[in-house]
Amino acid sequence: MAKKRAAPEPAVLTGWAAIAKFLGQPVVVAQRWAKEGMPVQRKGRYMTAAPDELSRWLGKESGAREAIHITQGSDSDLLQNLRRGLKQARAEKNRRR
Repeated sequence: MAKKRAAPEPAVLTGWAAIAKFLGQPVVVAQRWAKEGMPVQRKGRYMTAAPDELSRWLGKESGAREAIHITQGSDSDLLQNLRRGLKQARAEKNRRR
């Protein structure tokens, strides 16, 4: 049985639909986040964003020290990433005490 490979991450996301899909959110949420400082640029009549910049911005907004890994439908490392995030959150909580 052949294993499905995840599609390579695009260098630039073009259009609100692509940006929202990458974020796993509706278009209106992506547009609201852009007004709140999410890194997007206008290129002609389209908005564009780099996936790595979006991940770093989400990490900063969530209080994480690292970029947030945004899972796609075929991401097999979800459990590992969740555990890493929980470990980081617990360490941050313990530092605050």
